[in-house]
Amino acid sequence: MNDTTTKPTLPDRFSGNPRSPFHVEEIFEYEIGIRLNGKERFDVEEYCISEGWVKVADHKALDRRGQPLLLTKKGTVEAFYR
Repeated sequence: MNDTTTKPTLPDRFSGNPRSPFHVEEIFEYEIGIRLNGKERFDVEEYCISEGWVKVADHKALDRRGQPLLLTKKGTVEAFYR
């Protein structure tokens, strides 16, 4: 296991989509977790801690580019390394 001193700090806003300007490749080397209102979520595509929202994919709807439609859920957001 790596200790937390070698891990990059988690950004305030992060996206799993490589096309997004908030995508940070170094974070994918580690397993991260997201809590929304105290419950851990495993389907988060993007988050912003300071604004208090996460975006999750709607599995049935697609946008005009064929990507899953993202729904915004609001609350207290916490990001952490597992």
